[in-house]
Amino acid sequence: MDTRQTLRAHCTQHLETLRAEGRYREFARLEKIAGRFPRYRWHQPGAGPGAAREITVWSSNDYLGMGTHPAVRQATIEAIHAHGAGAGGTRNISGTSPLHAELEAELAGWHGKPAALLFGSGYMANQAALLALLAALPGMQVFSDAMNHASMIDGMRRSPAKRHIWRHNDLAHLEELLRAADPAAPKMIAFESVYSMEGDVAPLHAICDLADRYDAITYCDEVHAVGLYGPSGAGIAERDGAAARIDVIEGTLAKGVGVVGGYVAAGADWVDYIRSTAGGLIFTTALPPPNVAAALASIRHIRTDGALRGRMMQRAAALKAALDAAGLPRLPSASHIVPIPVPGADRCRGVARRLLEEFGLYVTAINYPTVPRGTERLRLCATPFHDDAMVAELVRALGAVLRVAEAA
Repeated sequence: MDTRQTLRAHCTQHLETLRAEGRYREFARLEKIAGRFPRYRWHQPGAGPGAAREITVWSSNDYLGMGTHPAVRQATIEAIHAHGAGAGGTRNISGTSPLHAELEAELAGWHGKPAALLFGSGYMANQAALLALLAALPGMQVFSDAMNHASMIDGMRRSPAKRHIWRHNDLAHLEELLRAADPAAPKMIAFESVYSMEGDVAPLHAICDLADRYDAITYCDEVHAVGLYGPSGAGIAERDGAAARIDVIEGTLAKGVGVVGGYVAAGADWVDYIRSTAGGLIFTTALPPPNVAAALASIRHIRTDGALRGRMMQRAAALKAALDAAGLPRLPSASHIVPIPVPGADRCRGVARRLLEEFGLYVTAINYPTVPRGTERLRLCATPFHDDAMVAELVRALGAVLRVAEAA
Protein backbone atom coordinates (compact mmCIF):
# COMPACT_ATOMS: atom_id res chain seq x y z
CA MET A 1 0.00 0.00 0.00
CA ASP A 2 1.22 3.49 -0.87
CA THR A 3 0.38 5.27 2.38
CA ARG A 4 0.91 8.76 1.01
CA GLN A 5 -1.34 8.13 -1.97
CA THR A 6 -3.99 6.47 0.19
CA LEU A 7 -4.04 9.40 2.61
CA ARG A 8 -4.19 11.88 -0.29
CA ALA A 9 -7.16 10.03 -1.78
CA HIS A 10 -8.95 9.93 1.58
CA CYS A 11 -8.46 13.68 2.13
CA THR A 12 -9.66 14.49 -1.40
CA GLN A 13 -12.75 12.31 -1.05
CA HIS A 14 -13.62 13.81 2.34
CA LEU A 15 -13.28 17.36 1.02
CA GLU A 16 -15.48 16.50 -1.96
CA THR A 17 -18.12 15.17 0.44
CA LEU A 18 -18.00 18.38 2.46
CA ARG A 19 -18.46 20.45 -0.71
CA ALA A 20 -21.33 18.27 -1.91
CA GLU A 21 -23.12 18.64 1.45
CA GLY A 22 -22.57 22.40 1.56
CA ARG A 23 -20.36 22.04 4.65
CA TYR A 24 -16.98 23.00 3.17
CA ARG A 25 -15.65 25.90 5.21
CA GLU A 26 -13.78 28.83 3.76
CA PHE A 27 -12.15 31.65 5.69
CA ALA A 28 -13.43 35.12 4.89
CA ARG A 29 -10.51 37.54 4.99
CA LEU A 30 -11.82 40.28 7.25
CA GLU A 31 -9.79 43.28 8.38
CA LYS A 32 -11.06 44.90 11.56
CA ILE A 33 -10.98 48.70 11.43
CA ALA A 34 -9.83 50.08 14.79
CA GLY A 35 -12.11 52.86 15.98
CA ARG A 36 -14.91 51.88 13.58
CA PHE A 37 -16.06 48.54 14.98
CA PRO A 38 -18.18 46.67 13.79
CA ARG A 39 -17.05 47.91 10.38
CA TYR A 40 -14.46 45.71 8.65
CA ARG A 41 -12.80 45.47 5.26
CA TRP A 42 -13.56 42.31 3.30
CA HIS A 43 -10.77 41.15 1.00
CA GLN A 44 -12.63 39.23 -1.68
CA PRO A 45 -10.99 36.14 -3.19
CA GLY A 46 -9.13 37.03 -6.36
CA ALA A 47 -9.39 40.77 -5.79
CA GLY A 48 -6.20 42.75 -6.23
CA PRO A 49 -4.44 44.89 -3.59
CA GLY A 50 -6.52 47.83 -2.44
CA ALA A 51 -9.76 46.25 -3.65
CA ALA A 52 -11.17 45.55 -0.19
CA ARG A 53 -14.84 46.34 0.41
CA GLU A 54 -16.12 47.83 3.66
CA ILE A 55 -18.80 45.72 5.35
CA THR A 56 -20.66 45.35 8.66
CA VAL A 57 -19.91 42.26 10.74
CA TRP A 58 -22.81 40.70 12.69
CA SER A 59 -21.06 37.58 13.97
CA SER A 60 -18.09 38.80 15.99
CA ASN A 61 -17.34 37.22 19.35
CA ASP A 62 -15.75 40.52 20.40
CA TYR A 63 -19.11 41.17 22.03
CA LEU A 64 -18.27 44.55 23.58
CA GLY A 65 -15.84 45.77 20.92
CA MET A 66 -13.06 45.79 23.52
CA GLY A 67 -10.52 44.50 20.99
CA THR A 68 -10.28 48.00 19.54
CA HIS A 69 -10.89 50.03 22.72
CA PRO A 70 -8.31 52.85 23.05
CA ALA A 71 -7.22 51.76 26.55
CA VAL A 72 -6.67 48.19 25.38
CA ARG A 73 -4.70 49.29 22.30
CA GLN A 74 -2.55 51.62 24.41
CA ALA A 75 -1.80 48.91 26.98
CA THR A 76 -0.70 46.59 24.17
CA ILE A 77 1.62 49.20 22.68
CA GLU A 78 3.22 50.01 26.04
CA ALA A 79 3.76 46.31 26.81
CA ILE A 80 5.39 45.73 23.43
CA HIS A 81 7.82 48.57 24.07
CA ALA A 82 8.53 47.31 27.59
CA HIS A 83 8.64 43.54 27.05
CA GLY A 84 8.74 42.76 23.33
CA ALA A 85 6.31 40.64 21.32
CA GLY A 86 6.55 37.15 22.86
CA ALA A 87 6.77 35.46 26.24
CA GLY A 88 9.89 33.54 25.27
CA GLY A 89 8.95 30.24 26.87
CA THR A 90 6.44 28.16 28.74
CA ARG A 91 5.22 29.24 32.16
CA ASN A 92 7.93 27.01 33.70
CA ILE A 93 10.71 28.11 31.33
CA SER A 94 11.07 31.89 31.64
CA GLY A 95 7.55 32.55 30.36
CA THR A 96 5.93 33.85 33.55
CA SER A 97 6.11 37.61 34.03
CA PRO A 98 4.68 39.86 36.74
CA LEU A 99 1.93 40.68 34.22
CA HIS A 100 0.84 37.03 34.15
CA ALA A 101 0.64 36.90 37.94
CA GLU A 102 -1.22 40.23 38.01
CA LEU A 103 -3.81 39.05 35.48
CA GLU A 104 -4.36 35.78 37.35
CA ALA A 105 -4.95 37.72 40.57
CA GLU A 106 -7.38 40.02 38.72
CA LEU A 107 -9.32 37.04 37.33
CA ALA A 108 -9.48 35.29 40.71
CA GLY A 109 -10.85 38.43 42.34
CA TRP A 110 -13.31 38.99 39.50
CA HIS A 111 -14.87 35.57 40.00
CA GLY A 112 -14.57 35.55 43.78
CA LYS A 113 -12.17 32.59 43.81
CA PRO A 114 -8.88 32.15 45.67
CA ALA A 115 -6.83 31.53 42.51
CA ALA A 116 -6.85 31.52 38.72
CA LEU A 117 -4.64 30.04 36.01
CA LEU A 118 -4.02 31.34 32.48
CA PHE A 119 -3.97 29.20 29.33
CA GLY A 120 -3.25 30.00 25.70
CA SER A 121 -6.92 29.68 24.74
CA GLY A 122 -10.33 28.87 26.16
CA TYR A 123 -10.24 25.56 24.29
CA MET A 124 -6.97 24.60 25.99
CA ALA A 125 -8.24 25.73 29.40
CA ASN A 126 -11.25 23.40 29.14
CA GLN A 127 -9.40 20.47 27.66
CA ALA A 128 -6.43 20.59 30.04
CA ALA A 129 -8.29 21.45 33.25
CA LEU A 130 -11.04 18.86 32.75
CA LEU A 131 -8.53 16.18 31.84
CA ALA A 132 -6.43 16.94 34.91
CA LEU A 133 -9.34 17.02 37.36
CA LEU A 134 -11.15 13.99 35.94
CA ALA A 135 -7.97 11.93 36.09
CA ALA A 136 -7.23 12.95 39.68
CA LEU A 137 -9.47 10.41 41.43
CA PRO A 138 -10.03 6.75 40.48
CA GLY A 139 -13.57 5.91 39.39
CA MET A 140 -14.51 9.51 38.57
CA GLN A 141 -17.80 9.97 36.70
CA VAL A 142 -18.67 13.14 34.78
CA PHE A 143 -22.18 14.30 33.86
CA SER A 144 -22.06 16.48 30.75
CA ASP A 145 -24.78 18.64 29.21
CA ALA A 146 -25.48 17.44 25.66
CA MET A 147 -24.72 20.89 24.22
CA ASN A 148 -21.32 21.34 25.90
CA HIS A 149 -18.54 22.78 23.77
CA ALA A 150 -16.13 20.57 21.83
CA SER A 151 -13.26 21.64 24.11
CA MET A 152 -15.08 20.28 27.15
CA ILE A 153 -15.95 17.06 25.34
CA ASP A 154 -12.32 16.67 24.27
CA GLY A 155 -11.06 16.97 27.85
CA MET A 156 -13.64 14.47 29.11
CA ARG A 157 -12.92 11.93 26.37
CA ARG A 158 -9.19 12.05 27.02
CA SER A 159 -9.73 11.35 30.71
CA PRO A 160 -10.40 7.94 32.27
CA ALA A 161 -13.70 9.18 33.74
CA LYS A 162 -16.97 7.51 32.82
CA ARG A 163 -19.07 10.03 30.88
CA HIS A 164 -22.86 10.46 31.15
CA ILE A 165 -24.67 12.81 28.74
CA TRP A 166 -27.78 14.57 30.01
CA ARG A 167 -30.30 16.16 27.69
CA HIS A 168 -29.65 19.87 27.25
CA ASN A 169 -30.79 21.82 30.35
CA ASP A 170 -33.02 18.87 31.34
CA LEU A 171 -32.54 18.67 35.10
CA ALA A 172 -34.93 15.75 35.50
CA HIS A 173 -32.72 13.71 33.18
CA LEU A 174 -29.58 14.88 35.00
CA GLU A 175 -31.03 13.77 38.33
CA GLU A 176 -32.08 10.44 36.84
CA LEU A 177 -28.48 9.79 35.78
CA LEU A 178 -27.06 10.96 39.10
CA ARG A 179 -29.48 8.77 41.03
CA ALA A 180 -28.53 5.70 38.98
CA ALA A 181 -24.78 6.19 39.47
CA ASP A 182 -22.73 4.54 42.19
CA PRO A 183 -23.22 6.71 45.31
CA ALA A 184 -19.61 6.11 46.32
CA ALA A 185 -18.14 7.25 42.98
CA PRO A 186 -16.62 10.75 42.81
CA LYS A 187 -18.70 12.90 40.47
CA MET A 188 -18.50 16.09 38.44
CA ILE A 189 -21.29 18.00 36.67
CA ALA A 190 -19.95 19.95 33.67
CA PHE A 191 -22.05 22.60 31.94
CA GLU A 192 -22.02 26.05 30.34
CA SER A 193 -23.80 29.18 31.49
CA VAL A 194 -24.65 30.65 28.05
CA TYR A 195 -24.86 28.19 25.16
CA SER A 196 -23.45 29.90 22.11
CA MET A 197 -25.45 28.15 19.39
CA GLU A 198 -28.83 28.22 21.17
CA GLY A 199 -28.58 31.51 23.05
CA ASP A 200 -30.14 29.97 26.15
CA VAL A 201 -28.91 30.03 29.75
CA ALA A 202 -28.38 27.21 32.25
CA PRO A 203 -30.28 27.18 35.59
CA LEU A 204 -27.17 27.45 37.74
CA HIS A 205 -28.72 27.22 41.19
CA ALA A 206 -30.84 24.21 40.25
CA ILE A 207 -27.74 22.43 38.93
CA CYS A 208 -25.84 23.28 42.12
CA ASP A 209 -28.75 21.95 44.19
CA LEU A 210 -28.38 18.58 42.44
CA ALA A 211 -24.63 18.71 42.92
CA ASP A 212 -25.13 19.20 46.66
CA ARG A 213 -27.69 16.39 46.80
CA TYR A 214 -25.50 13.86 44.98
CA ASP A 215 -22.07 15.01 46.22
CA ALA A 216 -20.79 16.23 42.85
CA ILE A 217 -18.34 19.01 42.09
CA THR A 218 -19.42 21.67 39.58
CA TYR A 219 -17.52 22.89 36.52
CA CYS A 220 -19.04 25.83 34.62
CA ASP A 221 -17.88 27.19 31.26
CA GLU A 222 -18.67 30.95 31.24
CA VAL A 223 -16.90 31.87 28.00
CA HIS A 224 -19.97 33.46 26.37
CA ALA A 225 -20.91 35.30 29.56
CA VAL A 226 -17.60 36.70 30.82
CA GLY A 227 -17.58 40.47 30.54
CA LEU A 228 -21.28 40.67 29.72
CA TYR A 229 -23.41 39.72 32.74
CA GLY A 230 -23.43 40.59 36.42
CA PRO A 231 -22.70 43.83 38.32
CA SER A 232 -19.02 43.73 37.34
CA GLY A 233 -19.33 41.63 34.20
CA ALA A 234 -17.99 38.43 35.76
CA GLY A 235 -20.71 36.32 34.12
CA ILE A 236 -24.01 34.58 34.72
CA ALA A 237 -22.74 33.07 37.98
CA GLU A 238 -22.17 36.58 39.33
CA ARG A 239 -25.49 37.82 37.95
CA ASP A 240 -27.40 34.96 39.58
CA GLY A 241 -25.41 34.96 42.84
CA ALA A 242 -24.18 31.43 42.17
CA ALA A 243 -20.40 31.92 41.87
CA ALA A 244 -19.66 30.69 45.41
CA ARG A 245 -21.56 27.45 44.69
CA ILE A 246 -19.56 26.60 41.56
CA ASP A 247 -16.25 24.86 42.20
CA VAL A 248 -14.49 25.67 38.90
CA ILE A 249 -15.30 28.57 36.59
CA GLU A 250 -13.69 28.51 33.15
CA GLY A 251 -13.55 31.57 30.95
CA THR A 252 -11.96 33.17 27.94
CA LEU A 253 -10.18 36.43 27.22
CA ALA A 254 -11.09 36.23 23.52
CA LYS A 255 -14.79 37.14 23.53
CA GLY A 256 -16.21 39.75 25.90
CA VAL A 257 -12.67 40.77 26.90
CA GLY A 258 -11.70 41.10 23.24
CA VAL A 259 -8.13 39.75 23.35
CA VAL A 260 -6.93 36.11 23.45
CA GLY A 261 -6.40 33.36 26.03
CA GLY A 262 -8.36 31.29 28.51
CA TYR A 263 -8.34 30.55 32.23
CA VAL A 264 -9.84 28.63 35.12
CA ALA A 265 -10.68 30.09 38.54
CA ALA A 266 -11.11 27.82 41.56
CA GLY A 267 -9.70 26.91 44.96
CA ALA A 268 -5.96 27.48 45.34
CA ASP A 269 -5.12 23.80 45.80
CA TRP A 270 -7.14 22.76 42.73
CA VAL A 271 -5.55 25.49 40.61
CA ASP A 272 -2.09 24.50 41.80
CA TYR A 273 -2.83 20.85 40.98
CA ILE A 274 -3.92 21.79 37.42
CA ARG A 275 -0.84 23.99 37.07
CA SER A 276 1.38 21.10 38.12
CA THR A 277 -0.21 18.33 36.03
CA ALA A 278 -1.95 19.78 32.93
CA GLY A 279 0.13 19.07 29.83
CA GLY A 280 -1.74 21.75 27.91
CA LEU A 281 -0.17 24.31 30.25
CA ILE A 282 3.20 22.71 30.97
CA PHE A 283 4.18 22.26 27.33
CA THR A 284 2.67 25.43 25.80
CA THR A 285 4.40 28.79 25.44
CA ALA A 286 2.91 31.41 27.74
CA LEU A 287 0.62 34.15 26.50
CA PRO A 288 2.66 37.07 25.11
CA PRO A 289 2.98 39.96 27.61
CA PRO A 290 1.27 42.46 25.24
CA ASN A 291 -1.82 40.22 25.16
CA VAL A 292 -1.76 39.87 28.94
CA ALA A 293 -1.49 43.65 29.37
CA ALA A 294 -4.34 44.14 26.90
CA ALA A 295 -6.56 41.68 28.79
CA LEU A 296 -5.80 43.41 32.10
CA ALA A 297 -6.72 46.81 30.68
CA SER A 298 -9.90 45.39 29.14
CA ILE A 299 -11.10 43.66 32.31
CA ARG A 300 -10.42 46.69 34.48
CA HIS A 301 -12.47 48.82 32.12
CA ILE A 302 -15.31 46.29 31.84
CA ARG A 303 -15.61 45.91 35.61
CA THR A 304 -16.53 49.59 35.97
CA ASP A 305 -18.46 50.18 32.72
CA GLY A 306 -21.97 48.90 33.37
CA ALA A 307 -23.28 51.27 30.70
CA LEU A 308 -21.38 49.41 27.98
CA ARG A 309 -22.87 46.08 29.05
CA GLY A 310 -26.29 47.69 29.31
CA ARG A 311 -26.07 49.06 25.78
CA MET A 312 -25.12 45.63 24.43
CA MET A 313 -28.23 44.11 26.04
CA GLN A 314 -30.38 46.95 24.71
CA ARG A 315 -29.01 46.44 21.20
CA ALA A 316 -29.68 42.68 21.40
CA ALA A 317 -33.26 43.40 22.47
CA ALA A 318 -33.66 45.90 19.62
CA LEU A 319 -32.44 43.32 17.11
CA LYS A 320 -34.86 40.69 18.40
CA ALA A 321 -37.75 43.16 18.33
CA ALA A 322 -36.94 44.23 14.75
CA LEU A 323 -36.76 40.62 13.57
CA ASP A 324 -40.08 39.84 15.25
CA ALA A 325 -41.76 42.93 13.81
CA ALA A 326 -40.62 41.89 10.32
CA GLY A 327 -41.97 38.36 10.84
CA LEU A 328 -38.53 36.80 10.44
CA PRO A 329 -37.80 33.51 12.20
CA ARG A 330 -35.47 33.27 15.17
CA LEU A 331 -34.84 30.75 17.91
CA PRO A 332 -35.88 31.72 21.45
CA SER A 333 -32.93 33.39 23.16
CA ALA A 334 -32.43 34.48 26.75
CA SER A 335 -29.04 36.01 25.97
CA HIS A 336 -27.31 38.37 23.56
CA ILE A 337 -26.96 35.59 20.96
CA VAL A 338 -29.69 35.55 18.28
CA PRO A 339 -29.85 32.39 16.12
CA ILE A 340 -31.81 32.48 12.83
CA PRO A 341 -32.86 28.98 11.67
CA VAL A 342 -32.00 28.23 8.02
CA PRO A 343 -32.24 24.42 7.71
CA GLY A 344 -29.99 22.77 5.14
CA ALA A 345 -26.23 23.31 5.07
CA ASP A 346 -26.08 24.39 1.43
CA ARG A 347 -29.07 26.71 1.83
CA CYS A 348 -27.65 28.26 4.99
CA ARG A 349 -24.28 28.91 3.36
CA GLY A 350 -26.05 30.36 0.34
CA VAL A 351 -27.98 32.82 2.47
CA ALA A 352 -24.81 33.92 4.28
CA ARG A 353 -22.96 34.28 0.97
CA ARG A 354 -25.70 36.47 -0.55
CA LEU A 355 -25.80 38.68 2.55
CA LEU A 356 -22.07 39.29 2.20
CA GLU A 357 -21.78 39.63 -1.55
CA GLU A 358 -24.97 41.58 -2.26
CA PHE A 359 -25.52 43.57 0.94
CA GLY A 360 -22.07 43.84 2.57
CA LEU A 361 -23.23 42.06 5.75
CA TYR A 362 -21.11 39.32 7.27
CA VAL A 363 -23.12 36.67 9.12
CA THR A 364 -21.74 33.26 10.05
CA ALA A 365 -23.49 30.15 8.75
CA ILE A 366 -23.43 27.39 11.38
CA ASN A 367 -23.70 23.76 10.28
CA TYR A 368 -22.79 20.21 11.33
CA PRO A 369 -20.84 19.22 13.40
CA THR A 370 -21.29 22.47 15.36
CA VAL A 371 -25.06 21.89 15.35
CA PRO A 372 -27.03 18.74 14.39
CA ARG A 373 -27.92 18.24 10.73
CA GLY A 374 -31.24 19.86 9.89
CA THR A 375 -30.78 22.61 12.51
CA GLU A 376 -28.41 24.85 10.54
CA ARG A 377 -28.62 28.51 11.40
CA LEU A 378 -27.20 31.99 11.11
CA ARG A 379 -25.72 33.32 14.34
CA LEU A 380 -26.20 37.02 15.04
CA CYS A 381 -24.58 38.99 17.86
CA ALA A 382 -25.47 42.64 18.35
CA THR A 383 -22.76 44.71 20.01
CA PRO A 384 -23.08 48.13 21.69
CA PHE A 385 -22.03 49.65 18.35
CA HIS A 386 -24.68 48.19 16.04
CA ASP A 387 -26.96 51.22 15.71
CA ASP A 388 -30.59 51.41 14.60
CA ALA A 389 -29.65 51.99 10.96
CA MET A 390 -27.49 48.86 10.97
CA VAL A 391 -30.31 46.81 12.53
CA ALA A 392 -32.78 48.06 9.90
CA GLU A 393 -30.32 47.32 7.10
CA LEU A 394 -29.80 43.75 8.35
CA VAL A 395 -33.53 43.06 8.76
CA ARG A 396 -34.28 44.33 5.23
CA ALA A 397 -31.49 42.22 3.73
CA LEU A 398 -32.46 39.10 5.70
CA GLY A 399 -36.06 39.45 4.59
CA ALA A 400 -35.07 39.72 0.94
CA VAL A 401 -32.57 36.85 0.99
CA LEU A 402 -34.70 34.47 3.04
CA ARG A 403 -37.70 34.99 0.77
CA VAL A 404 -35.61 34.05 -2.25
CA ALA A 405 -34.12 31.03 -0.41
CA GLU A 406 -37.60 29.78 0.54
CA ALA A 407 -38.85 30.12 -3.02
CA ALA A 408 -35.90 28.23 -4.51
